[in-house]
Amino acid sequence: MSRNDNLPGMVRHAMRMMVGTLASRILGLAREMLTAALFGATRQLDAFYVAYTIANLSRQLLAEGALSASFVPVFSRTLESKGKDSAESLAKQAISVLMLGGAFVVTVGIIFAPVLVGIMAPGFAAEERALAVSLTRIMFPFLLFVSVGALAMGVLNSMGSFFVPAVAPAVSNLAYILFLLATMKNLSIWNLSAAVLIGGACHMTLQWYWCGRMGMLLTPSVPTRKNEELKKMMYLFFPYAAGLSLNQVNPVISRMFGSFLTGGSISVLTYADRVLQLPLGLFVIAISQAVLPMLSRQDPADRAGFRDFIRDALRFDLFVILPVSVGLIALSQEMIHILFFRGAFTEWAWHATGTALAIYALGLPGMASSTVILRAMYARGMPRGAVGVTAVTVAVNLTACVLLMPVFMYAGLAGATALAFTCSSLYGAWALSRNLSEPLGVFGLKWVAKISFSTAFMFIVLNMLKTVMPYPLSASVLIRAGWLAVMVLAGVILYSIPTILLRCSEWGWIRDALKKRQ
Repeated sequence: MSRNDNLPGMVRHAMRMMVGTLASRILGLAREMLTAALFGATRQLDAFYVAYTIANLSRQLLAEGALSASFVPVFSRTLESKGKDSAESLAKQAISVLMLGGAFVVTVGIIFAPVLVGIMAPGFAAEERALAVSLTRIMFPFLLFVSVGALAMGVLNSMGSFFVPAVAPAVSNLAYILFLLATMKNLSIWNLSAAVLIGGACHMTLQWYWCGRMGMLLTPSVPTRKNEELKKMMYLFFPYAAGLSLNQVNPVISRMFGSFLTGGSISVLTYADRVLQLPLGLFVIAISQAVLPMLSRQDPADRAGFRDFIRDALRFDLFVILPVSVGLIALSQEMIHILFFRGAFTEWAWHATGTALAIYALGLPGMASSTVILRAMYARGMPRGAVGVTAVTVAVNLTACVLLMPVFMYAGLAGATALAFTCSSLYGAWALSRNLSEPLGVFGLKWVAKISFSTAFMFIVLNMLKTVMPYPLSASVLIRAGWLAVMVLAGVILYSIPTILLRCSEWGWIRDALKKRQ
């Protein structure tokens, strides 16, 4: 397959996932808006988020990490070379291994919850720690739901189905919202943990059902020693899991340091991260998930072809995410105000969350690039490279937290995360270029000049518009929402016009993707 054939296909798959993910992320924001209005930013909610972080560590590790990295390439090649029956047998045996391993981890997690909470939140008082332990034990089975859903997602992506896996989190978020609304009369922090479990079960069930609709019923079967594909998958899984487990230390680091700060600091960082998840899921995860099956089918010997494809994939990723990052920086305070400033959410929480969001946005291009680079490493069988990327992330994050938190408090923790992902993406690009024996060539002079001018133009004019037409702080929600919509639309136009006039090739890829149909 030539690069010209692959790239529009990647863009097309990514656009399908973006459509599905849009509903999921909007409902995710609605979920956080409801949580903020009901619980604000308090120490009790900090305890819930610590517990949720522990129980949710498997999401990126499995759903967006090692499982996809190890299963999708092997499953895709088996489906293409040996047919549907062999691929289905692999999936059934893989789900058996996954459920057994997941059940073991859940059991261990429930038993050692006090130790895990003690590590993650050493600054908590005894009562706060006890609450976090109880919440952790209740939510740990969420890991199993996410794991099975992740494998189903890998099957669906490999079979060319991207919309349902992208929209599945919307079902999860909707279930969470409906459960909280239905139990508002007896509202407590325990309702949140039950809502998480119900949402996770819905997320898993939809994807499992859709696999069956596509003729791939994921019922567990006894693994056989003769299954070479399963052995290959497990061989890839453990190195990737080790590397990505290391990457999961990052949220733990933020929670650890945040537990020593003012009550509500962890909640503030979590709210900002939830807003960041909209562009992260809508664009970054969508593009990276679309890239992986296509990279898995690339000829490993064709280094130049692989380099060209990953270079263009990274350029498209940055072409999309850079204006998003600029927009978040410019509109962070206004965005947080309209999303969360109501009910128990105080003025301090508003300004603190807006500041954290703007700082997180600085690291969004790094997050986007490192995600795609990791997918490329998985496709080329580079587990050591993936471990190296995550090790750099953790090392930089930990060092920056120690240096920045005493001076900048919660803002320092957000800055440490942004810096960590920026450094890891640069290291990942260097490691991948070494493996390919030639530079990736992402930052060509002409490309950098075009994108830099377009993003700078957007940022300057957007701030001028804010000066001329300031945010109507005391107006109705409808008017404030209209103001934000106008600013977002202005940002899109201000970025689109110069990139079109400068003839950025990414617009051609989008046009080709819209024209071609599978």
